[in-house]
Amino acid sequence: MPIPDYRVELEKLMQNVGIANTKELSKKAHIPELQLIRIRRGLIRQTPVDILLKLSQTLQISLSELINTFAPGSITESQKTPSESASEYQLLQKEMEQQRENLEQEFQQQVLETIESWLISWPTVVYRVGENPQLEAKKILPLVKPIEKLMEKWNIEPIAPVGTIVAYNPQYHQLMEGSSTPGEPVRVRYTGYQQKDKLLYRAKVSPLS
Repeated sequence: MPIPDYRVELEKLMQNVGIANTKELSKKAHIPELQLIRIRRGLIRQTPVDILLKLSQTLQISLSELINTFAPGSITESQKTPSESASEYQLLQKEMEQQRENLEQEFQQQVLETIESWLISWPTVVYRVGENPQLEAKKILPLVKPIEKLMEKWNIEPIAPVGTIVAYNPQYHQLMEGSSTPGEPVRVRYTGYQQKDKLLYRAKVSPLS
């Protein structure tokens, strides 16, 4: 049985959105070019859902249209009862929503890893500037408003402001020096962060004495 080749169909879809070749499509959709070759060869039903979602969004077509293009007849509404169609649609919607959530969480984690040093150090810079308003650094404070808004959108909150005195809790605080027992007062030197109920980074603290 000959291996199917949907090269013409793929080229037509790329032309519709102004993409010149599979290399460009791979880059824009963040999909390995090998996956595009597999899809073109009729292996779309063995392709992970997250790959199909990225591809359908880049080609600006629905997921069902994408599947039927490279696996004709895979989704035939006429052969299903209304209840079967509704159930499959709901299942597909749930699957797509889960994939979107996973992709968003993955993206957030990548961004957090990229800005980790800034995320931990910046509140301390702000605190120092507050102590000495003459510092030239005060001029750069407004520049980080977009990042603060991003953190707010992602529900990322500081554990405690820099300079505050809090009761030591090893679950949320990391000693920078000396020793302390839970409940003893410590001063926050570098803030920590949590995202809803998830701890991202512990606050760095020092004993008062």
